[in-house]
Amino acid sequence: MSVGFSGDVAEYYAQYRRGYPSEVLDVLQAAFAMSDEDAVLDLGCGTGQLAVPLASRVGSVIGMDPEPDMLRLARRTAARQGLRNVTWVLGADSDVPALAGLMGRRPLGMAVIGQALHWMRHEELFQALFPLCRRGGGIAVVANGAPLWLQDSDWSRVLRSCLEDYFGTRLEATCGTGADDRRRYAQALADAGFADVREDVLDYRVELAFDEVIGSVCSAIPADRLPGPQERPAFAERIRQALPSAPYREDVRVTMLIARLT
Repeated sequence: MSVGFSGDVAEYYAQYRRGYPSEVLDVLQAAFAMSDEDAVLDLGCGTGQLAVPLASRVGSVIGMDPEPDMLRLARRTAARQGLRNVTWVLGADSDVPALAGLMGRRPLGMAVIGQALHWMRHEELFQALFPLCRRGGGIAVVANGAPLWLQDSDWSRVLRSCLEDYFGTRLEATCGTGADDRRRYAQALADAGFADVREDVLDYRVELAFDEVIGSVCSAIPADRLPGPQERPAFAERIRQALPSAPYREDVRVTMLIARLT
């Protein structure tokens, strides 16, 4: 089912959502001993921030997302890079059981969910994925840092206040990045039968220009709430006036919840 990340939102997502450091891919590849014979599922793949770089490390990737516009942009990125081992599938977490027919007899080396699990019924999903994974394979739940407006910095707090005032609502959802979220996910993975559940962490720092901040914000606003093209410059200027001068330092913590089928 679509969650509203279509049209211009998908375009912002493709351009401004940060990718993942190569060290994250190294951890995932080592955790599941993945090779060029493995198949990987990227569920909630968006515009391909994980699926595309993973494709060069494994045999094949299935990128699955409920938004046609996300898949269109992911497909375009893969084509530009000459990738021929990625299959793009329109579907949600509830469609995972049907993947068995697409995969044939080939089990998954890894199913990865990057910053999308908060939209899904994770308990049912983990149970559906368990029989699709090979021994030594499993699930990786990857969170690529907290939302820009929920970070421990002065500029982030200003951004949050400005957005809450503009939209008339409190912004408290951690989008699956909080410690409580990870504990719930870890327990659900164990309950689904995964015996080896652990968390790996990678910290890094970036500096963002204003365009990157406003682009990332727009990538997270559902299409029906995103200011229209004519209102968008005023929306951006309102935030620019509220924030201190760029650049904006961001300390990013990538958490990788890894669950293996032993």
